[in-house]
Amino acid sequence: MASFGPNGTENEDSLPPPPPVVPSDVVPVKAEPEKKKASRFPIARRGLASKGTKLQLLTNHYRVNVANTDGHFYQYSVALFYDDGRPVEGKGVGRKLLDRVHETYDSELNGKDFAYDGEKTLFTLGSLARNKLEFTVVLEDVIATRNNGNCSPEGNGELNESDKKRMRRPNRSKAFKVELSYASKIPLQAIANALRGQESENYQEAIRVLDIILRQHAAKQGCLLVRQSFFHNNPKNFADVGGGVLGCRGFHSSFRTTQSGLSLNIDVSTTMIITPGPVVDFLISNQNVRDPFSLDWAKAKRTLKNLRIKSSPSNQEFKITGLSELPCKDQMFTLKKKGGDDDTEEEVTVYDYFVNIRKIDLRYSGDLPCINVGKPKRPTYIPLELCSLVSLQRYTKALSTLQRSSLVEKSRQKPQERMRVLSDALKSSNYGSEPMLRNCGISISPNFTEVEGRVLQAPRLKFGNGEDFNPRNGRWNFNNKKIVKPTKIERWAVVNFSARCDIRGLVRDLIKCGGMKGIVIDQPFDVFEENGQFRRAPPVVRVEKMFELVQSKLPGAPQFLLCLLPERKNSDLYGPWKKKNLAEFGIVTQCIAPTRVNDQYLTNVLLKINAKLGGLNSMLGVEHSPSIPIVSRAPTIIIGMDVSHGSPGQTDIPSIAAVVSSREWPLISKYRASVRTQSPKMEMIDNLFKKVSDKEDEGIMRELLLDFYTSSGNRKPDNIIIFRDGVSESQFNQVLNIELDQIIEACKFLDEKWNPKFLVIVAQKNHHTKFFQPGAPDNVPPGTVIDNKICHPRNYDFYMCAHAGMIGTSRPTHYHVLLDEIGFSPDDLQELVHSLSYVYQRSTTAISVVAPICYAHLAATQMGQFMKFEDKSETSSSHGGSGIPAPPVPQLPRLQDKVSSSMFFC
Repeated sequence: MASFGPNGTENEDSLPPPPPVVPSDVVPVKAEPEKKKASRFPIARRGLASKGTKLQLLTNHYRVNVANTDGHFYQYSVALFYDDGRPVEGKGVGRKLLDRVHETYDSELNGKDFAYDGEKTLFTLGSLARNKLEFTVVLEDVIATRNNGNCSPEGNGELNESDKKRMRRPNRSKAFKVELSYASKIPLQAIANALRGQESENYQEAIRVLDIILRQHAAKQGCLLVRQSFFHNNPKNFADVGGGVLGCRGFHSSFRTTQSGLSLNIDVSTTMIITPGPVVDFLISNQNVRDPFSLDWAKAKRTLKNLRIKSSPSNQEFKITGLSELPCKDQMFTLKKKGGDDDTEEEVTVYDYFVNIRKIDLRYSGDLPCINVGKPKRPTYIPLELCSLVSLQRYTKALSTLQRSSLVEKSRQKPQERMRVLSDALKSSNYGSEPMLRNCGISISPNFTEVEGRVLQAPRLKFGNGEDFNPRNGRWNFNNKKIVKPTKIERWAVVNFSARCDIRGLVRDLIKCGGMKGIVIDQPFDVFEENGQFRRAPPVVRVEKMFELVQSKLPGAPQFLLCLLPERKNSDLYGPWKKKNLAEFGIVTQCIAPTRVNDQYLTNVLLKINAKLGGLNSMLGVEHSPSIPIVSRAPTIIIGMDVSHGSPGQTDIPSIAAVVSSREWPLISKYRASVRTQSPKMEMIDNLFKKVSDKEDEGIMRELLLDFYTSSGNRKPDNIIIFRDGVSESQFNQVLNIELDQIIEACKFLDEKWNPKFLVIVAQKNHHTKFFQPGAPDNVPPGTVIDNKICHPRNYDFYMCAHAGMIGTSRPTHYHVLLDEIGFSPDDLQELVHSLSYVYQRSTTAISVVAPICYAHLAATQMGQFMKFEDKSETSSSHGGSGIPAPPVPQLPRLQDKVSSSMFFC
């Protein structure tokens, strides 16, 4: 187990010596500032849990046998050059070149196969003849980008200027030099060691080689590769989600070390691609207009940049660099004519050139911009209607709400269907034919792995009037039940942003519904209707005007505002409205866009309002009595941490870090949040401890710890339980050594003598392990937990499906216990995690991941709406490497004290 070293505050003299590190005969020395402190590593498993009803399950892991464990993978660095010595910068050409090396130089390679990652690394099983090898190969008709100063470094194997001059030559072939230099060797034995729980650096490298072999196997079949997911160019895998975007179904495939040996994990995967075909059709669909003459060309230019097209009639492939300034009929270029001794130049329009000189009929392109596939200084124009988008090009912008729901609907699969699809995928991938896998002696079992699950009993819930209830199938409801801690809603009003609905009826029903649940709701002070003249104004102006109206009529600040929005989801008014209420006035607010108003709808709205105003809808029986193992015995704070990023295509939108913490111990159902922005795509939270002077810390943790103290009868937590979302295995050490260090520093800054104990758990949702009930059509029952066979051979992890999967196939949450100084038994820990899926105040169902993590997502999303970050990355070329320092990250406004410790995100 890792030990805690000194906690690095400025004044080293005041530090206690670090506790002894095992082994115990080593004498601890006083830490010098420059000495590194002991790193923490994830702890080993402490035994298996046993509670719950046993259940036999299948999982989408296939047993892998490795016969050859004596061999070594040899790693070589790959360098590619043109025949004149310039490096090849394009990405698209590497695989073609190495395939050609393989065909041409079989004997020099000792007949060896290799695994190439498509970029700068190659692996062979056993060594090549020499440590440095050079090959010359010739490729016919390759479209490789040369980096001669004016070339984009991320070419995908397209034409550049000098190549285009050769276009008229038959059989354009080109010579390249390929250099391989020995880098390192990796023993296959490392995999066997890892399976025994003895991890070395090499084991992850060895697994990476096996994964690269899978990627190469898919690349040979012409797949789009997205990390370890592979997508075939087969229209039957495409689903139109609107806006010129298709969901493309493929497969994830990767090797995992597990308790029962090496396994191959295969799952269904979906990525977004641009609809292939005529560029004009894509643009019309993308912008949702009737014809090409209604297109917004500035937007089109951003959308098309860097996409690949084929032009007719030559069927050549190009990359789009932009659009022409003028329409095709007016855009001039210089045509060089060869005539006898002297070459003449004449200015012609693109339209004339194609129609009159090349005799190609153009129906509608004359009045539209041309596609530019040239360089900034030397454009090359092609009329729009001659351009078609190539298939399998990723779409990386964020999907709209409609696209997202369409995608979910079209890609969901019932468990039985998914099992069938996965079995077929393994058969059709034909890994048995992959020579590199054969040489490693790898064989893959065709059957799903059997595992034993356990189903935990749902925790008993407490409602109003002392009523208890046992949820069934992960669900409950409020029919004939009272809320456990209701609030009273007084001094409130309704504002209506031009939503069409019977407001008087809505208010009447809301008051009546509240009464049945135990919430006393006074009559609202007033209903404020938006002035019709502002309906077309920008959202911020509409919110301003509405607030002016409310302030002019109300005698004082309201306790609560109910806001009616005209459209469900994605209303432009939502962000400005929330910001105005929470950051400027400290008013609790609930937005609704009522379409079908019934008792169920109103109950759900009231659950949210009650939680925001400080009430509790239901609580755990063990929380009420307090009898939760460990947590109820000593003051314990539960923390949920998450960082949300922009979509993959947005490179300069700040990431948002949200940390929520429990309050009013011994409760574990009430939380508050602290949200900050940080650098784009940065996964580690960097504001947990933020020392601004000797006396001041402006970090997130101080705010949360002080709130726990004041809300829990002036008690400091003895135990700090941290749930961290969204980090991959490669970042576990950073969570333990960077984030946890900051949290400890924040504690020490509050009180040097305070030494709370920590439990750190990472929750992962975006993995590819699924569970199935053999011979049953349903998902696994809520409360299913798995901690054997396919879990990690050494580390402390388990899978849990706390929720009832109603549609599609349930995705379990994969929990990794990185540190436990508190000393939970495996049963108590799994019981706590399970219980935390039942305290989510917004719904009457168990949720799939612990509530604090869900709340952190909600808080990040809501505060992110405060600053609708416009994506600048489409227009600016700020893709790093330009030497320009990154602009400072815009800060989020602070919430008013009246609402900062509320569940405003609920």
